[in-house]
Amino acid sequence: MKNFVVKTIANAGALAVAVWLLDKITLTGDSTGKQAGTLIIVALLFGLVNFLVKPLVKLLSLPLLILTLGLFTLVVNALMLLLTSWLADTLDLSFHVEGFWTAVLGGLIISVVSWALHVVLPDGD
Repeated sequence: MKNFVVKTIANAGALAVAVWLLDKITLTGDSTGKQAGTLIIVALLFGLVNFLVKPLVKLLSLPLLILTLGLFTLVVNALMLLLTSWLADTLDLSFHVEGFWTAVLGGLIISVVSWALHVVLPDGD
């Protein structure tokens, strides 16, 4: 359970950095508290998408992953971020990613920041 909370906090922090750095990834809300709550919900949604959908997409795109020596992972991460944005729009959350290339850059930022936060934050292992 502690590991789940740490991963969610790391995802929320990584998403916040991507929102802060990229103008085309938006998080709107009336107050800072509402934005933080939305960010936590989007982080949970992003974690769920990465847990359920990403392994299947990686398995189906295995030939492209091998052919590009793993660089296709950037596209897979972008697709997961776009799927999260679509689900957030469906659930009427104020999080949106505009465009594929923004999602690629956002996915790269989220991956790096999430990795760094996982190194810093304790996870119980």
